[in-house]
Amino acid sequence: MDYAQAVSVMRGLALQAGDAIMEIYGEDDFSVREKADESPVTAADEAADALIARGLAEAFPDALVVTEEQAATHDKAADRFFIVDPLDGTKEFVQRRGEFTVNIAWVEDGVPVRGVVYAPAIGRLFYTGADGQSVEESAPFDVDTVGATRSLGVSMPDNRALMVVASKSHRDAATDAYIGRYAVRDMTSAGSSLKFCLVAAGEADLYPRLGRTMEWDTAAGDAVLRGAGGLMIRFEDHAPFTYGKPGYANPFFIAYAPGVLLVPAGSE
Repeated sequence: MDYAQAVSVMRGLALQAGDAIMEIYGEDDFSVREKADESPVTAADEAADALIARGLAEAFPDALVVTEEQAATHDKAADRFFIVDPLDGTKEFVQRRGEFTVNIAWVEDGVPVRGVVYAPAIGRLFYTGADGQSVEESAPFDVDTVGATRSLGVSMPDNRALMVVASKSHRDAATDAYIGRYAVRDMTSAGSSLKFCLVAAGEADLYPRLGRTMEWDTAAGDAVLRGAGGLMIRFEDHAPFTYGKPGYANPFFIAYAPGVLLVPAGSE
């Protein structure tokens, strides 16, 4: 894979998909349907998905593209593949809270090595560069011209006063109980893959997720986190987190800055 080309294409498609999403987001009303798994889907999800899938197929005709909105791709497998969530945080979109993202990642041998996370409503764009270092690009954004960027790096955590980020729409008692085992200075919530990016940017130290997710929900944010020096592991056994699993379903996980002293799962 030519990483420079991959990053350029993914960045451009994320920006274009963001424009398509924002056109619908700006409408006075838009319809919301339920998929078979009872999760919501809108015309914005579908428009962004079609744009990204088409663009990746044109640029990389031999690569597998797995996307949330195309169920037929969920049964396919390859050692290397693109994985896409065209609108991560549909609940945030429907409730007009702004914290939704476009997620595109490239996975090699179980590891998301390059990824783009774009939050069009709040003007934040995160991605791994061709060299693997994660950056945040400053708005305004242009598909053809890269703007000013800053390198991202995880925090040096103070384990006596951690900053924790948790899901805004999927918070539960189990997550709160786990977070309660740490000395927490403050806690914030965020939607979609922005949680990974907050850890990558040093704005949070720890993001635990004790709930259902799929690989398209996490791969792009995970790539950004890894490119900033962060780590993502399985919650139960702290084993490395991998991609390309059957059905692309995820176990519970912890994303964090390496200095965090992790509490074992199930400990009191």
